[in-house]
Amino acid sequence: MLIAFLLIVIFAALLVGLIMAVSSLKKDTKKDVSGRIQKKGKAAIIKEAQKKLSHNPHDITALRELGNIYFSDKNWEKGYAVYKTLLDLSTSHIDINAAEAGLKTGIAAYNLGKIDDALSVLILAVKKNPESYEANLYLGKALYQKEIYDKAIVCLKKVKTLRPESSEANQLLGFSLFKLQKYRECLPFLKAALEETPDNKEILYNMALAMLECGMGEKALKVFIHLRPDPLFGPQSCLEAGKMHEKVKDYASAIHDYEIALKLPSVPDAIMIQIKYRAALTYIAMNNIPQALVMLKQIQTLKANYKDVEALIARYSELNQNKNLQVYMMAGTSEFIALCRKFISSFYKDAFVKVGDQNVGTDCVDIVCEIEHPKWSAKQLFRFYRTQSALSDISVRECHGKMRDDKCDKAICVTLGSFSESAHKFIEGRPIDLIEKEQLSKMLLKISII
Repeated sequence: MLIAFLLIVIFAALLVGLIMAVSSLKKDTKKDVSGRIQKKGKAAIIKEAQKKLSHNPHDITALRELGNIYFSDKNWEKGYAVYKTLLDLSTSHIDINAAEAGLKTGIAAYNLGKIDDALSVLILAVKKNPESYEANLYLGKALYQKEIYDKAIVCLKKVKTLRPESSEANQLLGFSLFKLQKYRECLPFLKAALEETPDNKEILYNMALAMLECGMGEKALKVFIHLRPDPLFGPQSCLEAGKMHEKVKDYASAIHDYEIALKLPSVPDAIMIQIKYRAALTYIAMNNIPQALVMLKQIQTLKANYKDVEALIARYSELNQNKNLQVYMMAGTSEFIALCRKFISSFYKDAFVKVGDQNVGTDCVDIVCEIEHPKWSAKQLFRFYRTQSALSDISVRECHGKMRDDKCDKAICVTLGSFSESAHKFIEGRPIDLIEKEQLSKMLLKISII
């Protein structure tokens, strides 16, 4: 029992001694390599090492010397080849630091754009040394490149834990959180990254989008306006600013945003189409139909069948030719009612029309009038709908009920859209006339309104 215990103690002591010796050897080797470089120069060391490797491709010392020089010179291609060889040899050579060889192989692969190769060795490097700042940093970078944002965040947060003062991880950590739509969480890291690189427009643009998502609209708008002249982020910033101005019905400012974008050089077609489409809708909201049509036709040239552009062109081309139809569809309530009254007055050419009560509802306007014709007189209800959809018999039934309540002799329902088949069936045998868009459009052309 005692002999066995003594053997275990002796073995443990020998193992500790061996580890310390190897560690000391590695440190001495590093110092030796550094000293040799200072004394002989890089060219001489490279030539000597290559000569050794020509005799023995697995000369560990020569490989390590070359690797250190290539890595310090950021010669990633040659450095990758050397450290990949050292990493492969580490399974059979105890004096090779496998964690270091894996880390440097991964860093070189990352800088060469070999992201898959970098991932495979950097994952092992982190497993071997979870507290390695560089291993976690470059693994985080590689995961970000592969769009594996959730795992990239884990590595990059570890980097911040290991070195809180380090600024390298801030941007990628902010971008990763942004990509995962964790907008509020990403803002502190993006802000820190922007303080480090104030001229980085990508960080600033992503910050604005994140602030917009977090309800900080005013701050986001200021950033978008600031970025409007930028050749790269300007077009998208103009688009975002324009949409924000549209939302609060500040159409003049929205058009200004879109005009800035249209003057920028090299705007991608996809963004250009969006800008022209938003500008067209804004011009429509401003009742500037001619300019809206210009934008819509330009979109049609760039991309046929884009959204509802074809339908908008057809609709607003007709409106552009028929100003009264334009008023009927788009004008404010007072102007619309004035047109309706004029419509009623011109409805009967040889009669005296006395316009009476009018009622503005949520979806229609009712006007009651007295008609005095040489051969007859009547009290009539005119109901005007501005919707462009098909109205069912329910709408006509409501009009019929209103007609009876007001003790009218007849009702005339006018719509910018159409009436369903059931609506047409309902009026059979009843004193109700239906006027649909085609007939309305022709009648409006004959009305002169100053």
